[in-house]
Amino acid sequence: MIDQYGRNINYLRLSVTERCTLRCVYCRADEGICPKAAELSCADFLRIARVCVDLGIRRIRVTGGEPLLRKDILEIVGGLGQIEELVDLTMTTNAQYLAEHAEGLKKAGLKRINISLDSLREDRYRQITGGELKNVLEGIDAAVNADLLPIKINVVLVRGVNDDEVDDFIALTRDNPLDVRMIELMPVGVLGQDESLRINNDELIAARPYLQPVAPSYSGQPSRDYKITGHQGRVGFISPISHSFCADCNRIRVMSDGMLRPCLGNNAEISLKPALQEGDDALLEVIRSTIFNKPMRHHFEKGFSSEKSMLKIGG
Repeated sequence: MIDQYGRNINYLRLSVTERCTLRCVYCRADEGICPKAAELSCADFLRIARVCVDLGIRRIRVTGGEPLLRKDILEIVGGLGQIEELVDLTMTTNAQYLAEHAEGLKKAGLKRINISLDSLREDRYRQITGGELKNVLEGIDAAVNADLLPIKINVVLVRGVNDDEVDDFIALTRDNPLDVRMIELMPVGVLGQDESLRINNDELIAARPYLQPVAPSYSGQPSRDYKITGHQGRVGFISPISHSFCADCNRIRVMSDGMLRPCLGNNAEISLKPALQEGDDALLEVIRSTIFNKPMRHHFEKGFSSEKSMLKIGG
Protein backbone atom coordinates (compact mmCIF):
# COMPACT_ATOMS: atom_id res chain seq x y z
CA MET A 1 0.00 0.00 0.00
CA ILE A 2 1.17 3.54 -0.76
CA ASP A 3 1.16 6.05 2.09
CA GLN A 4 0.44 9.79 1.79
CA TYR A 5 4.10 10.48 0.94
CA GLY A 6 4.26 7.94 -1.88
CA ARG A 7 6.18 5.26 0.01
CA ASN A 8 5.33 1.62 -0.62
CA ILE A 9 4.66 0.16 2.84
CA ASN A 10 5.31 -3.56 2.38
CA TYR A 11 7.12 -4.64 5.57
CA LEU A 12 5.56 -5.62 8.91
CA ARG A 13 7.53 -6.12 12.09
CA LEU A 14 5.35 -8.35 14.24
CA SER A 15 6.30 -8.47 17.92
CA VAL A 16 4.84 -11.58 19.53
CA THR A 17 5.96 -10.94 23.12
CA GLU A 18 7.44 -8.30 25.40
CA ARG A 19 9.05 -10.98 27.51
CA CYS A 20 12.79 -11.48 27.23
CA THR A 21 15.46 -13.55 28.93
CA LEU A 22 18.08 -10.78 28.71
CA ARG A 23 18.53 -7.41 30.36
CA CYS A 24 20.52 -5.45 27.80
CA VAL A 25 21.85 -2.19 29.21
CA TYR A 26 20.50 -0.11 26.30
CA CYS A 27 17.05 -1.71 26.36
CA ARG A 28 15.55 -2.93 29.60
CA ALA A 29 18.31 -2.77 32.24
CA ASP A 30 16.86 -3.95 35.58
CA GLU A 31 13.27 -4.50 34.44
CA GLY A 32 11.80 -7.89 35.28
CA ILE A 33 10.29 -10.30 32.79
CA CYS A 34 7.11 -8.77 31.38
CA PRO A 35 3.77 -10.53 31.94
CA LYS A 36 2.19 -12.35 29.02
CA ALA A 37 -1.45 -11.71 29.92
CA ALA A 38 -1.85 -8.93 27.35
CA GLU A 39 -0.24 -10.81 24.45
CA LEU A 40 -2.38 -11.54 21.42
CA SER A 41 -3.12 -15.14 20.49
CA CYS A 42 -1.60 -16.96 17.56
CA ALA A 43 -4.95 -16.66 15.74
CA ASP A 44 -4.97 -12.87 16.27
CA PHE A 45 -1.44 -12.48 14.93
CA LEU A 46 -2.31 -14.50 11.84
CA ARG A 47 -5.48 -12.47 11.21
CA ILE A 48 -3.52 -9.23 11.43
CA ALA A 49 -0.82 -10.62 9.14
CA ARG A 50 -3.31 -11.75 6.50
CA VAL A 51 -5.08 -8.38 6.50
CA CYS A 52 -1.72 -6.64 6.18
CA VAL A 53 -0.86 -8.88 3.23
CA ASP A 54 -4.19 -7.91 1.63
CA LEU A 55 -2.98 -4.30 1.93
CA GLY A 56 0.35 -5.04 0.24
CA ILE A 57 2.65 -6.28 3.00
CA ARG A 58 5.10 -8.76 1.47
CA ARG A 59 7.78 -9.05 4.16
CA ILE A 60 7.20 -10.02 7.79
CA ARG A 61 9.76 -10.10 10.59
CA VAL A 62 8.79 -11.84 13.83
CA THR A 63 10.29 -10.04 16.82
CA GLY A 64 9.97 -9.60 20.57
CA GLY A 65 11.11 -9.31 23.37
CA GLU A 66 12.42 -12.73 22.66
CA PRO A 67 10.03 -14.50 20.25
CA LEU A 68 11.34 -17.97 21.15
CA LEU A 69 9.77 -17.57 24.60
CA ARG A 70 6.36 -18.11 22.97
CA LYS A 71 5.45 -21.76 23.39
CA ASP A 72 3.39 -21.52 20.20
CA ILE A 73 6.14 -19.86 18.16
CA LEU A 74 6.31 -22.72 15.65
CA GLU A 75 2.54 -22.45 15.18
CA ILE A 76 2.83 -18.70 14.58
CA VAL A 77 5.72 -19.10 12.11
CA GLY A 78 3.98 -22.02 10.43
CA GLY A 79 0.80 -20.00 9.95
CA LEU A 80 2.71 -17.07 8.51
CA GLY A 81 4.68 -19.43 6.30
CA GLN A 82 1.45 -20.56 4.63
CA ILE A 83 0.66 -17.05 3.36
CA GLU A 84 1.63 -17.47 -0.28
CA GLU A 85 1.98 -13.77 -1.06
CA LEU A 86 4.85 -13.30 1.40
CA VAL A 87 8.26 -13.10 -0.24
CA ASP A 88 10.21 -13.00 3.02
CA LEU A 89 9.57 -14.35 6.52
CA THR A 90 12.30 -13.68 9.05
CA MET A 91 12.92 -13.42 12.78
CA THR A 92 15.06 -11.41 15.17
CA THR A 93 16.26 -13.31 18.25
CA ASN A 94 18.86 -13.05 21.00
CA ALA A 95 19.65 -16.71 20.17
CA GLN A 96 19.72 -17.92 23.77
CA TYR A 97 17.30 -20.70 22.72
CA LEU A 98 18.00 -20.78 19.00
CA ALA A 99 20.12 -23.95 18.93
CA GLU A 100 17.12 -26.06 19.93
CA HIS A 101 14.67 -24.28 17.62
CA ALA A 102 16.59 -23.54 14.41
CA GLU A 103 15.64 -26.70 12.51
CA GLY A 104 11.99 -26.49 13.56
CA LEU A 105 11.77 -22.85 12.52
CA LYS A 106 13.16 -23.68 9.09
CA LYS A 107 10.67 -26.51 8.63
CA ALA A 108 7.84 -24.20 9.74
CA GLY A 109 8.68 -21.76 6.95
CA LEU A 110 11.18 -19.26 8.36
CA LYS A 111 13.58 -18.19 5.63
CA ARG A 112 16.37 -16.42 7.51
CA ILE A 113 17.25 -14.95 10.87
CA ASN A 114 18.78 -11.91 12.58
CA ILE A 115 20.72 -12.38 15.80
CA SER A 116 21.42 -9.69 18.38
CA LEU A 117 25.04 -9.97 19.55
CA ASP A 118 26.78 -7.04 21.23
CA SER A 119 30.09 -8.59 22.27
CA LEU A 120 32.30 -11.52 21.32
CA ARG A 121 33.87 -11.58 24.78
CA GLU A 122 32.18 -13.87 27.26
CA ASP A 123 32.45 -11.67 30.34
CA ARG A 124 31.50 -8.51 28.48
CA TYR A 125 28.54 -10.16 26.78
CA ARG A 126 27.28 -11.28 30.18
CA GLN A 127 27.80 -7.77 31.56
CA ILE A 128 25.91 -6.10 28.70
CA THR A 129 23.05 -8.59 28.42
CA GLY A 130 22.98 -10.92 31.41
CA GLY A 131 23.06 -13.87 28.98
CA GLU A 132 25.55 -16.52 27.90
CA LEU A 133 27.68 -16.02 24.79
CA LYS A 134 28.08 -19.75 24.20
CA ASN A 135 24.33 -20.08 23.66
CA VAL A 136 24.48 -17.47 20.91
CA LEU A 137 27.45 -19.09 19.18
CA GLU A 138 25.74 -22.48 19.30
CA GLY A 139 22.59 -20.85 17.92
CA ILE A 140 24.54 -19.35 15.01
CA ASP A 141 25.99 -22.77 14.17
CA ALA A 142 22.52 -24.34 14.33
CA ALA A 143 21.07 -21.61 12.07
CA VAL A 144 23.85 -22.18 9.52
CA ASN A 145 23.19 -25.92 9.57
CA ALA A 146 19.44 -25.30 9.18
CA ASP A 147 20.11 -23.04 6.17
CA LEU A 148 18.51 -19.98 7.75
CA LEU A 149 20.68 -17.82 5.52
CA PRO A 150 21.87 -15.16 5.24
CA ILE A 151 22.29 -14.71 8.98
CA LYS A 152 22.53 -11.09 10.06
CA ILE A 153 24.34 -10.20 13.26
CA ASN A 154 23.06 -6.97 14.83
CA VAL A 155 25.53 -5.05 17.00
CA VAL A 156 24.36 -2.00 18.95
CA LEU A 157 27.51 0.04 19.50
CA VAL A 158 27.97 1.99 22.73
CA ARG A 159 31.01 4.21 23.10
CA GLY A 160 33.39 2.96 25.76
CA VAL A 161 31.46 -0.30 26.13
CA ASN A 162 31.92 -2.42 23.00
CA ASP A 163 33.22 -0.10 20.26
CA ASP A 164 36.69 -1.66 20.54
CA GLU A 165 35.25 -4.87 19.03
CA VAL A 166 34.23 -3.43 15.65
CA ASP A 167 37.09 -5.13 13.79
CA ASP A 168 36.48 -8.42 15.60
CA PHE A 169 32.90 -8.36 14.34
CA ILE A 170 33.98 -7.45 10.83
CA ALA A 171 36.36 -10.43 10.88
CA LEU A 172 33.37 -12.75 11.33
CA THR A 173 32.38 -12.06 7.71
CA ARG A 174 35.61 -13.50 6.34
CA ASP A 175 34.99 -17.23 6.65
CA ASN A 176 31.31 -17.34 7.55
CA PRO A 177 28.02 -16.65 5.68
CA LEU A 178 27.26 -13.84 8.12
CA ASP A 179 26.28 -10.22 7.53
CA VAL A 180 27.38 -8.06 10.46
CA ARG A 181 25.53 -4.76 10.97
CA MET A 182 26.65 -1.92 13.24
CA ILE A 183 23.66 -0.04 14.66
CA GLU A 184 23.82 3.49 16.05
CA LEU A 185 22.47 3.81 19.58
CA MET A 186 18.99 5.32 19.33
CA PRO A 187 17.29 7.63 21.87
CA VAL A 188 15.08 4.80 23.09
CA GLY A 189 15.50 3.75 26.72
CA VAL A 190 17.55 5.45 29.45
CA LEU A 191 21.00 4.77 27.97
CA GLY A 192 20.00 6.06 24.56
CA GLN A 193 19.38 9.55 25.91
CA ASP A 194 23.11 10.05 26.53
CA GLU A 195 24.44 11.38 23.21
CA SER A 196 28.05 10.99 24.36
CA LEU A 197 27.61 7.21 24.13
CA ARG A 198 26.49 7.33 20.50
CA ILE A 199 28.99 6.54 17.73
CA ASN A 200 28.44 8.03 14.29
CA ASN A 201 28.80 5.20 11.79
CA ASP A 202 30.56 7.56 9.39
CA GLU A 203 33.54 7.48 11.78
CA LEU A 204 33.77 3.70 11.46
CA ILE A 205 33.49 3.71 7.66
CA ALA A 206 36.06 6.48 7.19
CA ALA A 207 38.59 4.59 9.31
CA ARG A 208 38.27 1.48 7.12
CA PRO A 209 38.93 2.39 3.46
CA TYR A 210 39.06 -1.29 2.52
CA LEU A 211 35.26 -1.44 2.85
CA GLN A 212 33.75 -1.48 -0.65
CA PRO A 213 30.16 -0.20 -0.97
CA VAL A 214 27.66 -2.58 -2.57
CA ALA A 215 24.05 -2.24 -3.67
CA PRO A 216 21.31 -2.96 -1.10
CA SER A 217 19.79 -6.43 -1.09
CA TYR A 218 16.23 -5.07 -1.30
CA SER A 219 14.28 -1.83 -1.58
CA GLY A 220 13.87 0.04 1.70
CA GLN A 221 16.84 -1.68 3.32
CA PRO A 222 17.96 0.40 6.34
CA SER A 223 21.65 -0.51 6.19
CA ARG A 224 24.41 0.78 3.95
CA ASP A 225 26.30 -2.37 2.95
CA TYR A 226 29.95 -3.01 2.22
CA LYS A 227 32.07 -5.97 1.14
CA ILE A 228 35.68 -6.86 1.76
CA THR A 229 37.55 -8.69 -0.97
CA GLY A 230 37.67 -12.40 -0.14
CA HIS A 231 35.03 -12.26 2.61
CA GLN A 232 31.86 -14.36 2.43
CA GLY A 233 29.61 -11.92 4.28
CA ARG A 234 28.77 -8.24 4.21
CA VAL A 235 29.31 -5.43 6.69
CA GLY A 236 26.34 -3.11 7.15
CA PHE A 237 25.81 0.18 8.95
CA ILE A 238 22.36 1.15 10.22
CA SER A 239 22.45 4.86 10.99
CA PRO A 240 19.01 6.19 12.00
CA ILE A 241 20.56 9.29 13.58
CA SER A 242 23.34 10.33 11.20
CA HIS A 243 21.70 9.03 8.01
CA SER A 244 17.93 8.92 8.30
CA PHE A 245 16.29 6.45 5.91
CA CYS A 246 12.79 7.82 6.48
CA ALA A 247 12.30 8.77 2.82
CA ASP A 248 12.50 5.09 1.90
CA CYS A 249 10.90 3.66 5.04
CA ASN A 250 8.60 0.79 4.13
CA ARG A 251 7.56 -0.60 7.52
CA ILE A 252 4.98 -0.63 10.25
CA ARG A 253 5.09 -2.37 13.62
CA VAL A 254 2.48 -4.36 15.51
CA MET A 255 3.25 -4.93 19.17
CA SER A 256 2.43 -8.02 21.15
CA ASP A 257 -0.53 -6.30 22.87
CA GLY A 258 -2.12 -5.35 19.54
CA MET A 259 -0.88 -1.77 19.33
CA LEU A 260 -0.03 -0.61 15.81
CA ARG A 261 2.91 1.82 15.59
CA PRO A 262 3.57 3.30 12.15
CA CYS A 263 6.89 4.97 13.09
CA LEU A 264 9.57 3.92 15.58
CA GLY A 265 10.53 7.55 16.21
CA ASN A 266 7.01 8.72 16.95
CA ASN A 267 4.93 7.82 20.01
CA ALA A 268 1.63 7.69 18.09
CA GLU A 269 -0.05 4.27 18.28
CA ILE A 270 -3.48 2.77 17.75
CA SER A 271 -4.98 -0.36 19.28
CA LEU A 272 -6.12 -3.10 16.92
CA LYS A 273 -8.03 -4.97 19.62
CA PRO A 274 -11.43 -3.29 19.04
CA ALA A 275 -11.16 -3.98 15.31
CA LEU A 276 -10.18 -7.59 15.99
CA GLN A 277 -13.47 -7.97 17.84
CA GLU A 278 -15.47 -6.26 15.09
CA GLY A 279 -14.13 -8.32 12.19
CA ASP A 280 -11.61 -8.33 9.36
CA ASP A 281 -13.26 -5.48 7.44
CA ALA A 282 -12.88 -3.17 10.45
CA LEU A 283 -9.33 -4.41 10.98
CA LEU A 284 -8.44 -3.69 7.36
CA GLU A 285 -9.80 -0.13 7.53
CA VAL A 286 -7.90 0.71 10.73
CA ILE A 287 -4.62 -0.59 9.32
CA ARG A 288 -5.23 1.05 5.93
CA SER A 289 -5.84 4.44 7.56
CA THR A 290 -2.78 4.11 9.83
CA ILE A 291 -0.52 3.19 6.93
CA PHE A 292 -1.77 6.07 4.80
CA ASN A 293 -1.18 8.55 7.64
CA LYS A 294 2.26 7.20 8.55
CA PRO A 295 4.47 10.15 9.65
CA MET A 296 6.94 11.53 7.13
CA ARG A 297 9.95 11.06 9.40
CA HIS A 298 11.21 10.41 12.90
CA HIS A 299 12.58 13.17 15.11
CA PHE A 300 15.46 11.40 16.83
CA GLU A 301 17.70 14.37 16.05
CA LYS A 302 15.31 16.85 17.74
CA GLY A 303 15.30 15.46 21.25
CA PHE A 304 12.60 12.83 20.68
CA SER A 305 12.19 10.44 23.60
CA SER A 306 10.28 7.20 23.16
CA GLU A 307 7.68 6.47 25.82
CA LYS A 308 8.42 2.76 25.41
CA SER A 309 11.57 0.67 25.37
CA MET A 310 12.51 -1.42 22.34
CA LEU A 311 11.45 -4.41 24.41
CA LYS A 312 7.85 -3.20 24.32
CA ILE A 313 7.92 -1.81 20.77
CA GLY A 314 9.59 -4.84 19.21
CA GLY A 315 13.23 -5.06 18.16
